[in-house]
Amino acid sequence: MSETEKEKGSLDLQVGVDTVNSVDGDEALRLVGTVRTAQFSEEYNLKLRRKMDWLIPPLCAAVYFTQFLDKTSLNYASIMGLPITGQKYNLVSAAFYFGFLVFEFPTVYISQKLRVAKYLGVNIVLWGIILMLHSVGTSFGAFFALRFLLGMCESCVAPILILIISMFYKKNEQASRISWFYVMNGLTQVFGGFVAYGISFYSGTRLAPYKIIYILLGALAILVGIAVLIWLPDSPVHAQFLDKEERIAALERVRDDQGGTENHKLKKDQVIEALLDVRTWLIVLTTLLTSIPNGGLSNYSNIIIRNFGYTSKQTLILSTPGGVVAAITTLLCGWYSDKKGERMLPIIFALVPTIVGTAMLIGLNNSHMKGALLFGVYLIGTFGSALSTVYAYNASNTSGHTKKSTINAMTLVTFAVGNIIGTQIFQPKDAPGYIPGKITVLVTLTVQLAVSLLLRWINLRLNVKKRAKLAEVKAQHGWSDADLQRERDKHAFADLTDRQNMFFIYTA
Repeated sequence: MSETEKEKGSLDLQVGVDTVNSVDGDEALRLVGTVRTAQFSEEYNLKLRRKMDWLIPPLCAAVYFTQFLDKTSLNYASIMGLPITGQKYNLVSAAFYFGFLVFEFPTVYISQKLRVAKYLGVNIVLWGIILMLHSVGTSFGAFFALRFLLGMCESCVAPILILIISMFYKKNEQASRISWFYVMNGLTQVFGGFVAYGISFYSGTRLAPYKIIYILLGALAILVGIAVLIWLPDSPVHAQFLDKEERIAALERVRDDQGGTENHKLKKDQVIEALLDVRTWLIVLTTLLTSIPNGGLSNYSNIIIRNFGYTSKQTLILSTPGGVVAAITTLLCGWYSDKKGERMLPIIFALVPTIVGTAMLIGLNNSHMKGALLFGVYLIGTFGSALSTVYAYNASNTSGHTKKSTINAMTLVTFAVGNIIGTQIFQPKDAPGYIPGKITVLVTLTVQLAVSLLLRWINLRLNVKKRAKLAEVKAQHGWSDADLQRERDKHAFADLTDRQNMFFIYTA
């Protein structure tokens, strides 16, 4: 490339950030360039958003519905004749997260090099096959290996879905759209409970009830994977369900958010920035503190309810209201998060009822107040929406494709580590009360309240500094508001990180 050509391909802007080079920018530059040339009416944008809403969130929800149902299938199988019990059950529970942990960073960086939706679809089909194979294995070794492979395949789900939502939706739309697919965590608890309840009446001898669960859920996953391969778009640039004008409009909608879209080049400087950003480690800590309770409760909630004195059939039905509570909390927190431009406060709102519910289970241990104990279990279901808001936080507060991928990977690796720890907090020797496990849940979530407030304060402070820097540069160059907007437009798809791009504003 000649020097002249290089000059044409560079924005050459010195505005308080590193030189912006369009050659290293997002794929979006192919369609919209560095200067806003098209304007779309509010009515047009609303119509476009509705069109996207009819396809992207439902497909994301189907993926998450399938993933969570498949991941927690062990919870249902545990009271339906599963031949793995005791400490071996704990190890099989943890195997999923070991696979998740081992493959999280590789899968995130592999997906950055490929078409993300297609990569996701292939993984879904593969884990559907692996889930069906659970009906064949009977030994501890077979179940451990299959759960490990299941975790490897499912490790790509959350990072890819977060990335897709952040590419198609504005910051003040992301938390609610993420909640629309994360709500499946609660709904699967309802759906799975009723399905398992129905299967529990099966009296045949050819297949154990737990095997039927695995066959049905595996087949469902394969169908969802095929749907994703056919219909889920990789990015606005490659969205076949939109015409060219709509793809341009989709990109222009998110230009002002400065979050960027897709870039297949792995940038080491962005990896380093992610590792040196204190907010990254606070998100890692937040995820850990949420995931430890999740690892325990997602595998032991049914056993806890059964130990109140209910039969296995009664337990399957009585576990479903907890899913409703989780679903409602997720939707409300997502709505509030976008409505108020907040991320950390909704996490606090989600944690407080769980802290109260856990305290009730500890305080009422060995009592015969079944109603109060069940109410405590249902309150615990609210904490799950905290992780949904963490996903929304990452989508709204990170720019630069490689930095996004790195932080999403670190978040999900921590999710795996926390869940591995969580599978061990409810030990068989502590049955039927499992008091040490419940105390662990209470302590971790209480600490998380403080971490969330600290992270919110840091983001607000960073915004104050960014606005001061912007005012300084504006005065230095003598820019008008129109000049400033032109500079903002140029930076939007340059694949700069949130630190490099002074126009990027954090969501508290």
